Amino acid sequence: MPESRSRKKPAFTPPPTGTTAARKPNPAWWVPVMLGLMLVGLVWVVTTYLSNSQYPIPSIGRWNLGVGFAIMLVGFGMTTRWR
Repeated sequence: MPESRSRKKPAFTPPPTGTTAARKPNPAWWVPVMLGLMLVGLVWVVTTYLSNSQYPIPSIGRWNLGVGFAIMLVGFGMTTRWR
């Protein structure tokens, strides 16, 4: 039985490395702020649940829960930029 012709693959050429800018590491304050925001948001949400939406800010009521989750979301968003 005859064999089919083998195809020749072109040699691999790596992409150029000098054209992209090197990524700089994060500043020293990045990780403490990131973790701090996540913890503050968690404490905010727990306080809201335990106080039946009366604290930390009584005038906004149930929106305290949204504020706590927004603070945590900013902290988690910072994790995507962490190098």
